[in-house]
Amino acid sequence: MGLSKYSFPKKEKLTGKKKIEGLFKKGSSFYLGDFQVRHLRSDDIGSHQILISVPKRNFKRAVDRNLLKRRIRESYRLNKQLIDNGTESSTLYIGFIYLSKEILPFHAIQTQLIKCLERLGNINADRHE
Repeated sequence: MGLSKYSFPKKEKLTGKKKIEGLFKKGSSFYLGDFQVRHLRSDDIGSHQILISVPKRNFKRAVDRNLLKRRIRESYRLNKQLIDNGTESSTLYIGFIYLSKEILPFHAIQTQLIKCLERLGNINADRHE
């Protein structure tokens, strides 16, 4: 078991206009803490793909938005295995939208993101059965 499970390769980033539009038009969502989480089950085979959004409306400075996106990305990278819950499940497109108006420290973001990932894991496991 190497460090590869903690990587965040390009194939895990949600890209492409059609995929992103599909996520926002057809996907389901829930709110948990300072996040809105949108998710859509995909027929693609491979790893889950994520999108991270920090609204310009809440953080005018790009430096602040980028800082928050880095913290969210790192939290996801370290805890992404929580989505699978040890089962072989379908691929999810996931959008994390940061809603807080303040810059939270890394450990606060990570705690909330872990709860989001556990809930996504439950959703994905329920749909798979």
